[in-house]
Amino acid sequence: MGPLTNARIGVLMGGRSSERDISLKTGQAVHQALIRRGYDAVPIDVTDRLHRDLEDQKVAVAFLSLHGPGGEDGTVQGFLETLGIPYTGSGVRASAVGMHKAVTKTVLAAHGVPVPPGTVLRKSHKLSLVQVLKKTKLELPIVVKPVSQGSTIGVTIVRRRTQWKEALALAHRYDPEAMVESYIPGHEAAVSILGTAADDPRVLPAVEIVAPDGFYDFSAKYQKGKTRYLCPAPFPAKVMRHIGELTRRTYEALGCEGAARVDFRITPRGRPYVLEINTVPGMTETSLLPMAAAQVGIAYDDLVERILQSALDRANRLARVGPKE
Repeated sequence: MGPLTNARIGVLMGGRSSERDISLKTGQAVHQALIRRGYDAVPIDVTDRLHRDLEDQKVAVAFLSLHGPGGEDGTVQGFLETLGIPYTGSGVRASAVGMHKAVTKTVLAAHGVPVPPGTVLRKSHKLSLVQVLKKTKLELPIVVKPVSQGSTIGVTIVRRRTQWKEALALAHRYDPEAMVESYIPGHEAAVSILGTAADDPRVLPAVEIVAPDGFYDFSAKYQKGKTRYLCPAPFPAKVMRHIGELTRRTYEALGCEGAARVDFRITPRGRPYVLEINTVPGMTETSLLPMAAAQVGIAYDDLVERILQSALDRANRLARVGPKE
């Protein structure tokens, strides 16, 4: 326990996004870990009465366990900042950029981080597959996904022309913008990173994800036993170093804080591409971040405390720049 021991911690979870159920599982696991460590922690299911709940519960610090739009996109982060409540994880800007996959790719490309080529289609763009392929110079298979969703919700790998309309409609069901990008054959991997103000961000061991049919969709992520996870990933040392460095560059380019996870596709020849960053990674006891942390001797409860430290870092920073009497 540390300086936050006597502060009431609100574990914000749930919300209205399509990832609500996963968020509740993350929040419940985090809440129990904080209780085990002796913190005064309360679970808060985020609704339109969040302001009142925070006041009623006298919350001094927020531990964010929210996934998806409304919780991971800078919205709740900005709300908490207006209330002067420090919170875990990345700030408003990094959260907003990290949630919008197209903006993330633009930022990363400007920093020399490899990302799959592609484009964004709005609902009003009524383009045929032939037009899109001609415009982007892509070839099938391609990936179609909502710009601002997580957990592979609304994602389709389009291998045949007949899948196009349905795939685009599915993506637009969740977001007015859909990303169309090249499908990168090969391996799927995730690399977590953990940072505090006192230390350089620590890159954790990579996890290789071996999903059925090679597609790590919502079912493959959350249906127990359906996907194999290899940690540390059995990639050559050169590839491991490369994706570790790309993870650090991604984290720093977006200005992230606390914990984050970067998802990759790696070609059969070992060339990695960053797909996206998760600024509020899952924290169930079987999630990828705790799995990677365990490989370097960081137990689940210790990991929760380290993430909590990012809220203390933010509180200290706000105190330094706050109004002077």
